Amino acid sequence: MTDTEVINMTDQSKRIVLIPAYCPDKKLLELVRTLHKMDFSIVVVNDGSNTERAPLFAAVSGYAAVLTHEKNKGKGAALKTGLEYIKNTFSVPYIVVTADADGQHLPEDILIVCEKAENNIGCLILGSRIIGRDAPLRSRIGNGITRQIFRLSTGTAIYDTQTGLRAFSNGLTDYMLSVEGERYEYEMNVLLHLGQNNINAQEIPIRTVYIDNNSSSHFHPIRDSFKIYREILRFSASSLLSFCIDYGLFCALMALTGLTVLSNVLARTASASINFSLNRSFVFGSRTHILKSAVRYFLLAVIVLAFNTCILKLLIAAGLPYMLAKIITETAMFIFSWTVQRLFVFKEAKT
Repeated sequence: MTDTEVINMTDQSKRIVLIPAYCPDKKLLELVRTLHKMDFSIVVVNDGSNTERAPLFAAVSGYAAVLTHEKNKGKGAALKTGLEYIKNTFSVPYIVVTADADGQHLPEDILIVCEKAENNIGCLILGSRIIGRDAPLRSRIGNGITRQIFRLSTGTAIYDTQTGLRAFSNGLTDYMLSVEGERYEYEMNVLLHLGQNNINAQEIPIRTVYIDNNSSSHFHPIRDSFKIYREILRFSASSLLSFCIDYGLFCALMALTGLTVLSNVLARTASASINFSLNRSFVFGSRTHILKSAVRYFLLAVIVLAFNTCILKLLIAAGLPYMLAKIITETAMFIFSWTVQRLFVFKEAKT
């Protein structure tokens, strides 16, 4: 249940800062005071904080609208609660800036990304932290791994995929509300689905602030990392199952016929049918018409099959055993297939 404790803002404001907060400290109050002086309207979502924080949120309510989750629901859910409130309360046009409650986003940088969004309507602006050697080790490793996986998965280079400082115009509010995810995976899902919805992202450098080695973060390394990478893991699992079917049939047919092209075509046809069904419903959750996505997938399958067969024949002609050549070929085609399926086959209509 969500209720509004205090509403202290007007429809005339065009700059809104949305802050999800779970068991924050006094830095939240310092931030909202400063932002209030800078003429921002502020929405804070108390995401199920303990009762000890009640006096703090009471003080914050003097400068911001405070929305309350009775129980902790997660950062994604808190952001959606705030966005729903903003959509129903403020007249358009407006700019929303999402910021963290722990003091790691400076007011000056919040203003910078807001102004950037004002000059780039319809674009998602990301406040990109430069992760240096002074950053906590888990932040350096986590950001580095996520950055590379995101680039391989989407073909898009974003330096700081985990930044919570983001700005966008009111036209993107419905998109932000439609993205799945209740906790930290929500922010990654927002980025993963940008291409499907023809939304551009731009990064702007901000200062990096780590307080007490980032000890105030509520990010759970194992649980939340799994949720962040879940869609990529689903695709990998689907591809692995399809590969096993493909590889098993290929080896069996090669043993029976000795014909490389025929064996590869039949094996790929069987595995592709299964892969299409899994990816459409299980991986991407596509809502496009099945015939439309099937035609796209068929075109991709023909292209992949052509490349796959050519590479396979070249490797076998070069002297590699056909079993090893098949593994190398399928590995090479994995990233290509993922990217095309995300950006073309199961792409949703523009929001």
